Amino acid sequence: MAEVSNCGSELTPEEERLRIRDIVMAAEVQSKEGDTFYLITQRWWQDWLSYVNQDQATISNNGSSSSTSENHESAGLKRPPGIDNSDLIYDVASDDSNRGDELHDTLVEGRDYILLPQEVWKQLYLWYGGGPTLARRVINSRITQTELAVEVYPLRLQLTVMPKGDHSTIRISKKETIGELHKRACEIFDLDPEQVCIWDYYGHRKHDLMHDMDKTLDDANIQMDQDILVEILNNVGSTMFGSYMSSVQENGVAEKETSSVLLEPSKSSLSIAGGLSASKDGARSCSSELSQNQALPNLEIDNGTYGISGVSTRGASVGLTGLVNLGNTCFMNSAVQCLVHTPEFARYFREDYHQEINWQNPFGMVGELALAFGELLRKLWAPGRTPVAPRPFKTKLARFAPQFGGYNQHDSQELLAFLLDGLHEDLNRVKDKPYINSRDADGRPDEEVADEYWANHTARNDSIIVDVCQGQYKSTLVCPVCGKISVTFDPFMYLSLPLQSTSTRTMTVTVFSGDGSALPTACTVTVPKQGRCRDLIQALSSSCSLKHSEKLLLAEIRGHLIHRFLEDPLISLSSIKDDDHLAAYKISKFINNPIFLHMVHRREEQGSREGIKEWKPYGTPLVSPISCNDVITRGDVQSLVRKMLSPMLKSGNLDKNVSIGASNPSHNGNGNEASKDTTESDSQQVGSDKPTTLTSPKLFLQLVDENNTCIDLSVGEEKAVKVSSSSEPILVFVDWSDKIMEKYDTHHIENLSEVCKYGPVTKKSRTEPLSLYTCLEAFLREEPLVPDDMWFCPQCKEMRQASKKLDLWRLPEVLVIHLKRFSYSRSMKHKLETFVNFPIRDFDLTNYVAHKNSSRRQLYELYALTNHYGGMGSGHYTAHIKLLDENRWYNFDDSHISPINEEEVKSAAAYVLFYRRVKTVDAPICNGTQSKVKSQYHK
Repeated sequence: MAEVSNCGSELTPEEERLRIRDIVMAAEVQSKEGDTFYLITQRWWQDWLSYVNQDQATISNNGSSSSTSENHESAGLKRPPGIDNSDLIYDVASDDSNRGDELHDTLVEGRDYILLPQEVWKQLYLWYGGGPTLARRVINSRITQTELAVEVYPLRLQLTVMPKGDHSTIRISKKETIGELHKRACEIFDLDPEQVCIWDYYGHRKHDLMHDMDKTLDDANIQMDQDILVEILNNVGSTMFGSYMSSVQENGVAEKETSSVLLEPSKSSLSIAGGLSASKDGARSCSSELSQNQALPNLEIDNGTYGISGVSTRGASVGLTGLVNLGNTCFMNSAVQCLVHTPEFARYFREDYHQEINWQNPFGMVGELALAFGELLRKLWAPGRTPVAPRPFKTKLARFAPQFGGYNQHDSQELLAFLLDGLHEDLNRVKDKPYINSRDADGRPDEEVADEYWANHTARNDSIIVDVCQGQYKSTLVCPVCGKISVTFDPFMYLSLPLQSTSTRTMTVTVFSGDGSALPTACTVTVPKQGRCRDLIQALSSSCSLKHSEKLLLAEIRGHLIHRFLEDPLISLSSIKDDDHLAAYKISKFINNPIFLHMVHRREEQGSREGIKEWKPYGTPLVSPISCNDVITRGDVQSLVRKMLSPMLKSGNLDKNVSIGASNPSHNGNGNEASKDTTESDSQQVGSDKPTTLTSPKLFLQLVDENNTCIDLSVGEEKAVKVSSSSEPILVFVDWSDKIMEKYDTHHIENLSEVCKYGPVTKKSRTEPLSLYTCLEAFLREEPLVPDDMWFCPQCKEMRQASKKLDLWRLPEVLVIHLKRFSYSRSMKHKLETFVNFPIRDFDLTNYVAHKNSSRRQLYELYALTNHYGGMGSGHYTAHIKLLDENRWYNFDDSHISPINEEEVKSAAAYVLFYRRVKTVDAPICNGTQSKVKSQYHK
């Protein structure tokens, strides 16, 4: 490890901080593809930040203070040692010596390491030395070509040489070309490039011949830890294609002997058909041979790959096989189990469905997703209960949906939506999709228009997914200006239902008095979701009984400081997130030329170094208006602060009949503890000649002047406070010692409420549950479009904020309902723990279907659901599934499966519900019966 350099020893911590800050700002502006970033351990970075942030030469407006650079050494603050990244890499001495500087596989940015631009790393390395150096390149992400990302984990590929049998592992960027991989493979094994071809050897089976040397590994769908076959041609005279053809045929023969549940067709057969320099007849012959192999009957399970035991389980229950959690894959396991246990899918994929695979669909995954899902489904329905590791399915999923790659937690509903859409495209019976221009209703009967839209849809989309899961709803848009009505009929795969009204939101704001006349109170009000600050202020004014002579000053609080005042009444409430903290200050309307006094509370806390204490912002700032027309003395400021804090003074420390006035204490020169913990006793006349003893704790107050200098307000109380001509507020630090805090109920200024606090479901919400019918009605309710989703009115020829109304028109055999539990805020996703009372049987949607010409009752029963427990990103998914043959419910928790009672199915964790249509004899609908069923849930 390099020695620590002394180049930076002459710089103060503050100078180091400013230099790095300037480099970072410049680097952010200039970042581009191909730049180099460096990993540095989070532990060392935090030590350095603590070091440079302690040495502030002056006190800034953020309320923190510390020693100057002159007493830096005397305070015992030491520079961090050399950079040590050893905890980010494998220990070469105790691990495989071929790893080199190989990163641990489970590192998380922000927890284990951070990424530094090249110039920042160079500067820190020049000052501190150390290592090892861990450089990574900036690449374009695959999903968004304009979004840059640092490739912390380049591809790790397993190279296998045939026929030698040699092996090697390499790291290479996914943005490198196949030509570069070919070159490096030849260098590693000392091979002649003219005699070598490389194959995509995914699953130890030959797939694509990687012959396009300019294609990137990312475009070739090469994944982490994938096998690459390095094949040495039989002789120099052989053509690459001749070797390719013989290899495919040999591979096909070998597959006949070891084939398991489903024989996945080799991608190489598709490549031949796609037009390598082979004859059409030769390509057709090879392809047909593989197709015949695909139709082999299901003879045995490949026990070696999935760990299924060889013990016979004839006569045992099927469908009770769990899925191994590969690492945060519970989101995938729960969704897959619900699909696997959908009866229509279970029958379909256990039969021969290969003739329906659409190999040429540009919107699909060339049949690979359907094959992988079908193979996994057959293993889960095979006899036995040994859990299956879905690694091949997950790897295949990551090839086509990189967002689900890696081992982070994801949303099971998002995965479910991708799976349903992907399976549909892979199994779409329509090979050539016709272009169809849909017409508007233009006053035609709904039945005619709906049938026309559905026929147009099925002319392009026809699969088992459409047969089972797709329905149709009616969408009505009305122009608010000309009254133009537009009616369309659109397909849906699932319904996403809101758990609360989409038109309003509740907001909690803590209201403070500006004159110390009352304790702060938290007010929760309901405002329009797309409203503005004026709506919030109006609701708060009513809630807190605001006087005619008062107005509210709204502020956002961050880090115990005022981040901004929300003075513009037109500020959109959507800019205020649920995890923000708001305070409202009551101030008088009749103060001439007002200026505001900001009281920032501070308390002494342990610093980053042992034995060193620092004053840190604490609690919620207080605000009080002062007239600039009056002369304001230091004593006036003291008096006002004491008055503002007087409601929090505990009984016994202040006579309730006496108001606090200014104090005139003796204050020693060094100022702090000697004066802070003393009390004063004054005799005052209050309405009579009898003196009343006033016991008032003495606070240590510091005024921050325009030069950022702190002034002790107890010194020179008669001196006037200089007021800024720019209407800047007067900043006063209220420093709380432990003894003083004992005399006040400071909890009133602590723990400022969030705008909307999410927590466990309350007892009230359990006794008065939200009905699934209510959620459906909220989804179908007419409401205006949001401003970001305006509609172009064909009659006005303008963008209009039209009103939109949805109606169910055609319901599917399997109805998937997604409960929208997650909402986004600035820092994370919030989860609604609302308990929804959903029917398990007799879910009657007859009255919610707008198509009235059919007398068929729309009854559904629940057969599966996914659950989400905990918070987003750190929670856990399970599934409750009813085995219809047994008429019994089971809990599927990854590899663990256990029976449960029907009463346990309902919980506040329910996330995605799966209903199947109940087969009923068509009969006239009995309104009384239906109302009775519905009333059990519709409360």
